[in-house]
Amino acid sequence: AVPPRRMDSVLAILDALESPARGGSPGTATALGRGLGVCSTPGCRAVLGESPGTPERPPALTPGQWQLLTELLRHDPATRELGAVLAPDGSTVALGPLLAGIEAGLRSGGFGRPLPTINPPADPLLAVTIAEALGTSFLLAHRGDNATALGPGGCWDDVENPQNYTLTGPPSPVPDPVAIGAMDGVLLGARLARGPLPVAELLRGYYGTGNGSEAGRPPSSYRRRDFGALVGQGRLEKEVAAVLGMLRTLSPSLELLSDMRTQEVAAVARQAAREFSERYVECPAIMPRCLWGARPYRGTPALLQPPLGSVFLHHTLEPARPCKTFATCARAMQDMQSFHQDIRGWDDIGYSFVVGSDGYLYEGRGWHWVGAHTKGYNTQGFGVGIVGDFTATLPDPDTLALVRDELLPCAVRSGHIQPDFTLRGHRQLGDTDCPGNALFQEIESWPGFQ
Repeated sequence: AVPPRRMDSVLAILDALESPARGGSPGTATALGRGLGVCSTPGCRAVLGESPGTPERPPALTPGQWQLLTELLRHDPATRELGAVLAPDGSTVALGPLLAGIEAGLRSGGFGRPLPTINPPADPLLAVTIAEALGTSFLLAHRGDNATALGPGGCWDDVENPQNYTLTGPPSPVPDPVAIGAMDGVLLGARLARGPLPVAELLRGYYGTGNGSEAGRPPSSYRRRDFGALVGQGRLEKEVAAVLGMLRTLSPSLELLSDMRTQEVAAVARQAAREFSERYVECPAIMPRCLWGARPYRGTPALLQPPLGSVFLHHTLEPARPCKTFATCARAMQDMQSFHQDIRGWDDIGYSFVVGSDGYLYEGRGWHWVGAHTKGYNTQGFGVGIVGDFTATLPDPDTLALVRDELLPCAVRSGHIQPDFTLRGHRQLGDTDCPGNALFQEIESWPGFQ
């Protein structure tokens, strides 16, 4: 049987490949990945070298494991989503850029063949993970060959037994799983550059184990913050420009860049770095309804008319404990939706968005549909609920920062709320203690509070 497309399945494969008793090492998985199709683009091949040839199934892997690995790593630009797996934190990760970053990190750390000197100078780790994909995508968009340069996200058929991942819109060369896999490849490659480590051990520590069963937030849920701190928009722009300069010298890419002046290439790199940073670093990740297992909306939802002037903050009260893993947050969302639909008789979960303490927003009614969160004011603003009871205690600082420093500025920048929006606690507009005394006192100092 072919294992499900979960990070746990990949970890089991890596454990088998890297077992010293079977002659494995940290480089076994990356060498195998190269043979199966990781690093098939001109820029990546220039950095990491040509593929060593199509490998045969190692004796350490079952036929089902080999089939899964082959399907995940075979490069197909038309169906990039086939190379994705579901991680324990609920994110969907493309294995191609992840393994390319791991190989670049191992080799720059002295494990395996040394990396070549790139001309013009470029960071090999960023080149093979994100810079080439990003530059190529925005070049295509600049020429009009591609309507969109980033995204979209997608949905799994079953989060417990994920087999098929379907994008929710027209694909770009950098759909969400590729962006996430690239960021993880940069972070993990940078770690390996400091010294080799078994890849299975590295990934297990980063993603956690079990599909959301770990005790708290895994490091992977901090990828946006950590990538931003390590790379930054300015450095990303410089590396995209450097890779596009390198592609000019490679014959397969000459046509794409042949008519472009240096200033145009620089402008493409600037736009690519800015839009990538805004979408994947400065804005929080939102778990779509399909991922947390939402029931369908009942009836016909009413459209909002953005930009809206208000944001209303709530605490959920039930569950009273903050959720710190994808599994517990998804379960909390399902329970809230059942209560709102079955007991309250509403069409759907009332909140526009719900904030977990796992580092993610969960889509309720979303950006487009009128919610049922603040009676009398639902058409005027978005209702944001934080999972937990915050009568006497506050959410952790990371969760507060997610709302205050990421969600609200991102909503302004994307045109969902007005720049001069007002922020209010639920109690200011109805007979309720929501969002709890502790949380209400906290938001009194936030931008936009009235």
